[in-house]
Amino acid sequence: MKISQLAHLTDASACPRLVVKVGSALLVGKDGAPRREWLTALVAEIATAREAGQEVIVVSSGAIALGARKLGLAKGGRGSLSDAQAAASVGQIALAGLWAELLAAHGLTAAQILLTLEDLEDRRRYLNVTATLGTLLAAGAVPVINENDSVATQEIRFGDNDRLAARVGQAAGASGVLLLSDIDGLYDRDPRQSGAVRIPVVKGVTPEIHAMATGGSSSGLGSGGMTSKLQAAEIAELAGMALAIIDGQPTSPIATAMCADRGTLFLPRGRKQARKAWLGGRMRMRGSVHVDAGAAAALKRGSSLLAAGITDIEGDFQRGDAIAVVGPDGETLARGLSEYDAAECARLKGHHSREHDQILGYAPRSALIHRDQLVLL
Repeated sequence: MKISQLAHLTDASACPRLVVKVGSALLVGKDGAPRREWLTALVAEIATAREAGQEVIVVSSGAIALGARKLGLAKGGRGSLSDAQAAASVGQIALAGLWAELLAAHGLTAAQILLTLEDLEDRRRYLNVTATLGTLLAAGAVPVINENDSVATQEIRFGDNDRLAARVGQAAGASGVLLLSDIDGLYDRDPRQSGAVRIPVVKGVTPEIHAMATGGSSSGLGSGGMTSKLQAAEIAELAGMALAIIDGQPTSPIATAMCADRGTLFLPRGRKQARKAWLGGRMRMRGSVHVDAGAAAALKRGSSLLAAGITDIEGDFQRGDAIAVVGPDGETLARGLSEYDAAECARLKGHHSREHDQILGYAPRSALIHRDQLVLL
């Protein structure tokens, strides 16, 4: 059964494994205290899903906000990187304890996992995350995941839990991701404007869809706006997952949204091979190669990337690094693992494969990026 409507995300037969993302503004009140009554109702919904045979992974924000209250830090703990790291160190204990307590009331075991961007960008660590999630779910636990803000710097941060939720869903082999937000979906313009219309279903995140987004979060507590949610939807669709945005503010927000059929559902593409799904979801590239129109057309036909079609090289990447492939119009066409380092690529660009041996002084590889290590966007 394919996911084609919002309610399918709560159907265990259509969505056997679901990621639920909870933002700071929903979990923590304006006074910095947890919204226990609201969270208790949400945990009851998670318990109901588990009883129906659906596995649930929670991606929960809130550590910085909770810690800032305990430490008395200004600006919700986001005044500086050191404030955020300190607040997260304190708040993460409170956050994990809160989830553990409320899940235990339903006989469920909470399992905490803290991640940084590097944990999901590095292939080996990504596979370790996959294995851990699989073992926890098989044992009946509810993984509760957050970004490891106590150690993460700007260079190794997701920056918001929307994209983290999509990457976690990808690593876990989930069928769907549900983003609980302070808005009930994507609108064709700023929803505060007169005549704004909510988009119920999106088939592919296009430039036109991105143009509808507004970047900021209205609460001031969170770090993600609609732009980050669309980026999460792009990661999800490349991994073959459905993703939905619903209003998380009502009590029992999941049931409320499903009963009203109110939200925005981003439909998945066909599920890709595990390595290609990981490549498609990567957020950091080590460099890029620009290609001509002929190479771009060949890639769309399923070919490997050959050096003859390369027009320019950017970045200082090594063999095996993930790089972007940019078309003649400046748009990123694909991502892949380079068979050469940047210096070698610069020497080979524009040259036919039969010339490579002479240029490099050793037997060349079959392609600059092999099609098995490349994913079209």
